[in-house]
Amino acid sequence: MNTPQQVLKAMRRRGETITDWAKKNGFPRQQVANVLYGRAKGHWGASHVIAVKLGIKDGVIANEYRD
Repeated sequence: MNTPQQVLKAMRRRGETITDWAKKNGFPRQQVANVLYGRAKGHWGASHVIAVKLGIKDGVIANEYRD
């Protein structure tokens, strides 16, 4: 697992923006930013799926949740 800061640093190293990641994974950019900047905790719903896919949270994605 990584911290949000580590994920952002790795994204910068790859030249990948939050928008790029969000589009590639089918989520709104603001929702991804909310998870990365701690405004959404990732306990359930789309924020949970985003946190798991980003590697911030260890968890199971029971079904692909998207708003």
